[in-house]
Amino acid sequence: MPHAPVHIRPATLEDIEAIAAIYDAAVRTGTASFELEPPGAAEMARRFAALTEGGHPYLAAVDSDGTLLGYAYAGAFRPRIAYRYTVENSIYVAQTAQQRGVGRALMEALLAECEARGFRQMVAVIGDSANAGSIALHRACGFYDVGVLRATGLKFGRWIDTVLMQRDLGEGDRTPGT
Repeated sequence: MPHAPVHIRPATLEDIEAIAAIYDAAVRTGTASFELEPPGAAEMARRFAALTEGGHPYLAAVDSDGTLLGYAYAGAFRPRIAYRYTVENSIYVAQTAQQRGVGRALMEALLAECEARGFRQMVAVIGDSANAGSIALHRACGFYDVGVLRATGLKFGRWIDTVLMQRDLGEGDRTPGT
């Protein structure tokens, strides 16, 4: 049975409760995030403001009735000025909306938005080398493997790898930055 279309739009503060709920489930049940305690809506609102006020995109995926299915954002990869053209992405999809193309729609919109804002590289820092869905999504969207940092996180009583992937945005490194 085909799924209803997904609409991607800029996230707003009105989305924060639903965003916090999606992230809460990801933190409590998965290894994509290395946080051990889910932050509440107030902290998620603070993070949202820091990203958007810093000129970074924050997107929401909603279905036809406006239910938030997932969210994605890009933030500074590192704080030093030489990294200003490189962003790190994050994408989280509600457990009930997974395997419906929501992550792909968010990723494609996030890539386009980052290119439009002049960013040149996107880095994915993926929690858990067993996170096959995220790794496959990134590969399908043009990311290439950079490496694996072994046993960098301890969660749920086991050591977890961090997978690094990267993708050029726009001109990438083919032309000088400004």
